[in-house]
Amino acid sequence: MTSEPTLRLTVLTRDDLDPPHNLAEIEELARVRMVTADELADALPGTEILMFWDYFSASLRDHFDSADALAWIHVCAAGVDAIMFDGLRESDVTVTNARGVFDGPIAEFVLGSILAWDKRLHESRAFQNDKQWEWRETRRTTGSTALVVGTGGIGRAVARLLRAAGLEVTGAGRTARSGDPDFGDVIATDDLVEHVGGFDNVVMIAPLTEQTSGLVDARVLQAMKPTAHLINVGRGQLVVEDDLIEALRSGTIAAASLDVVETEPLPESSPLWAMPQVAISPHMSGDVVGWRDELADRFLDRLRGYVAGDEFENQVDKSRGYVH
Repeated sequence: MTSEPTLRLTVLTRDDLDPPHNLAEIEELARVRMVTADELADALPGTEILMFWDYFSASLRDHFDSADALAWIHVCAAGVDAIMFDGLRESDVTVTNARGVFDGPIAEFVLGSILAWDKRLHESRAFQNDKQWEWRETRRTTGSTALVVGTGGIGRAVARLLRAAGLEVTGAGRTARSGDPDFGDVIATDDLVEHVGGFDNVVMIAPLTEQTSGLVDARVLQAMKPTAHLINVGRGQLVVEDDLIEALRSGTIAAASLDVVETEPLPESSPLWAMPQVAISPHMSGDVVGWRDELADRFLDRLRGYVAGDEFENQVDKSRGYVH
């Protein structure tokens, strides 16, 4: 007779989310309680593992004092900025993320965004809607340049795919260096304004931290090429949105593809909606068919490792806010 598991796992979810597809297998290893944000405070006492299935929830901050047995938090996302706060950073709780799940899909999305702008596909759809046969020339993508701001796993996947498509790629990260296997040269994000003018495409995929919040502001935008294309697939707060709107209105830069924005959903009153040189998508760049099942499978693998006493994979450096 198999004994009941004693390990207590709380899964933070929302009413509109289906449970993990492998919940039965997870329940073989732990006593699982599925809760929403308003039920979290009651569930935290005695919980050893907290799984953020609702990875944008910030509800732990208000109830962290009730987490008397918490040892491990797993966030089913690449970014962990939504859950981070000083009490958690200073605690002994281990935080892991879903690093690796989104690398390929986001890289494809970035390449698709660049191709769509260079080949004027948005214009073609608009002309088709109006039944207009409008000949135009397009931009050559091969040989153009891209600066990928963020040199983690997703940034590296972006760099490899863009280079395979014929772009010249440079990275931007915490420290400058040369000889990087994926980027070649990496510039320091602190020096972004000095270098950004050399690139046709600027791709934002850095984690959101105190150092990167508002990284792309008026100074950086004014230093970019007037033909430049800004692609943001990281977090909306990496870019000062009012500065971006002004840069687009004035022609300081040519275009923006925004999968993330400061306030999500983007308010109907935002001028970004009506700008023809802006492509907006609802924070979906990594969400390919089957992505949630992959997230659940990755968590189950790590849960098995936890039970076996293995070392953590994808452990977040809480002082920095990302895996390194």
